[in-house]
Amino acid sequence: IAEDGGQTNIPGTLDFASLMADASEAFEIERTTAEDMSLLHFTSGTTGMPKGAIHVHAAVVTHYATGKYALDLHADDIYWCTADPGWVTGTSYGIIAPLLHGVTSIIDCEEFDAERWYRILQDEKVGVWYTAPTAIRMLMKAGVEVAQKYSHPQLRFVASVGEPLNPEAVWWGKQVLGLPIHDNWWQTETGGIMIANTPAFDIKPGSMGRPLPGVEACIVRRNEATGAVEVIEAPDIDGELALRRGWPSMFRGYLNNEERYRKSFAGEWYLTGDLARRDADGYFWFIGRADDIIKSAGHLIGPFEVESALMEHPAIAEAGVIGKPDPMLGEMVKAFVSLHKGYT
Repeated sequence: IAEDGGQTNIPGTLDFASLMADASEAFEIERTTAEDMSLLHFTSGTTGMPKGAIHVHAAVVTHYATGKYALDLHADDIYWCTADPGWVTGTSYGIIAPLLHGVTSIIDCEEFDAERWYRILQDEKVGVWYTAPTAIRMLMKAGVEVAQKYSHPQLRFVASVGEPLNPEAVWWGKQVLGLPIHDNWWQTETGGIMIANTPAFDIKPGSMGRPLPGVEACIVRRNEATGAVEVIEAPDIDGELALRRGWPSMFRGYLNNEERYRKSFAGEWYLTGDLARRDADGYFWFIGRADDIIKSAGHLIGPFEVESALMEHPAIAEAGVIGKPDPMLGEMVKAFVSLHKGYT
């Protein structure tokens, strides 16, 4: 595709403009089934080459149900999903779910700007807002004074996804926006929201929430030698988050990588690669990616837990934690922080 809309002449490629010029004006819609491929989203995870997650037309069942129960969408809503449409969130919840519910969607092509975002919430009378923890922390860093310039009384529900949401951000939403922020969890592979703090649940700040209707989630311990998994029934035990296979938007394969797809499952369980724990009330708490865990002096340390502790300090706007190689400890915790205005 040429940037100016013209033609290209690159060996080994097809020119989009030429193909469109030669295409017929008549088009017959291809008949499809629920199990035919409809979407292909690439995900890199945390390591390795990007993997193409295959999703089918039946995924719209999940998009509709989660739009209703996790995002509380109604036909008369004005809705803003800030995710880029090229990302799975932007496709599933910026395009498909709002179309299924007949809501009015806000589309903004500009880069992040705190005042611009507050102005959109105010001027466009947004009722439901779905955004990301990074954007929320950037709004927090911009300061309360900026937020207080604007009013958005129509805003009734705020949700977040993409990475864990620190407890401080949940309460910031309540104090500054007038609403707590409802975190939820899913992956490119799951195709839709699986675990959420819904309007019907009490929020536990820092928690992913509870599984949505039709989703069976558990914590498992994996036997690397045999590939088998053991379901951990007791609460507050760390392990890998797993989902029982069969929900409509479950990915049906990795493009041209059947072996990698098979390794994602142990019997009836999809192994997410995320470490988490489930409390006695059925809420799930994210610890970290299995390959992100810091191993220091025999202790397993989740970066998110350290980041959340750092975020409790009034000077810190953002925090990122990694493991740094150490000859004695194996790894030591190293943190990078960004400060609020007025702190040095």
